[in-house]
Amino acid sequence: MSFFKRLKEKLIGGNEEQEQKVDQLALSEQETANQPQVALIEETTVQEPVEQAEEVVEPEVKQVAATPEKAEAEQVEAILFGNEVLESAEVVEEKVEEIKPSAWSITQKFKAGLEKTRNSFTSKVNDLVARYRKVDEDFFEELEELLLQADVGFETVMELMDKLRFEVQRQNIKDTNGIQAIISEKLVEIYESGEDNLTNLNIQQDGDLTVILFVGVNGVGKTTTIGKLAHRLKSEGKSVMLAAGDTFRAGAIEQLQVWGERVGVEVIAQSEGSDPAAVMYDAIRAAKNRGVDVLICDTAGRLQNKVNLMNELEKVHRVISREIPNAPHEVLLALDATTGQNALVQAQTFKEVTNVTGIVLTKLDGTAKGGIVLAIRNKLHIPVKFVGLGEKMDDLQPFDAERYVYGLFADGLEQELKEFEE
Repeated sequence: MSFFKRLKEKLIGGNEEQEQKVDQLALSEQETANQPQVALIEETTVQEPVEQAEEVVEPEVKQVAATPEKAEAEQVEAILFGNEVLESAEVVEEKVEEIKPSAWSITQKFKAGLEKTRNSFTSKVNDLVARYRKVDEDFFEELEELLLQADVGFETVMELMDKLRFEVQRQNIKDTNGIQAIISEKLVEIYESGEDNLTNLNIQQDGDLTVILFVGVNGVGKTTTIGKLAHRLKSEGKSVMLAAGDTFRAGAIEQLQVWGERVGVEVIAQSEGSDPAAVMYDAIRAAKNRGVDVLICDTAGRLQNKVNLMNELEKVHRVISREIPNAPHEVLLALDATTGQNALVQAQTFKEVTNVTGIVLTKLDGTAKGGIVLAIRNKLHIPVKFVGLGEKMDDLQPFDAERYVYGLFADGLEQELKEFEE
């Protein structure tokens, strides 16, 4: 039952009641803000992180982003002391504090993002469990077929079946009661394979520049993902710069510049058709001169079977390594989850050329075959570091195997969790 324990402590976190309290407090603050002679408090929400440090409301009054506890306390002070709070706010330097998404809200993102896969795959698993009252070889054969249909991958499915058969025999399990929890736990074990910190980026310490190189074919959402990652790193307090190395695709430079303006980071670019390696050289020099923490480099994304593209990527890699030893510190491959097994082929090819350190799986919310995550990890031994779970700026989330599996089996697991707690 250790999987249930992790579900409760890690995935659900502060629980739904705390989320509701935050929502109620935000509503209360909004109503209070409309009343006269009360200090204006603007709270950051879980869904929309603050992007501007401060914003002028009136010539003498600044909005202050606050935690729920701080906001509530300041509202009481405002009612008791009136304008004195505003006068003191002008003297004391304001510090913006962003409310971080709770464990519960992040878990819900995975649940919502995997809805299509869950509706297709998990509903069939639920039907299978309902039809088979006992765990036998026929049950395993049908489950194996369902996993293959979800693009989990042949090797992963075979490994999972072996683990399930062993566990069923070890625990002397006769019926299908609680079988989804066992399936979930074994999937997490296969993905993690005893390794820790799979999603952590190799960010350099002591003010050294970190270089992240993005690769991937056209159309996978690479540029959008770069913008979202820049937003995420900037919200963590890091200074970020972008390098427009995709100089061949029409509009690629302009698209990255739009994202740079949206996120509020500088973009180093040259004219269309320029040498990508020269762009990287200029970007590294600029990043060093400006004391930037992280440089994210876009690259061309023509079909991965083009030899000239791969030679080009090798040249870019050499230029970066020459300017900064041991760089790039991360080579992230953007893959479109909706392409299924084709994404696995792309990953194999790029790994041979660029030494990919991590996968960013985009459009996971748009596919019914979300099992490709497990296939990539188990066959190529490359961790999925981020997944795209929607269109919003903060829908790029660090991959979490337990949240992912929970998203796949949410309905059945919630019922089993309820029965376990009772």
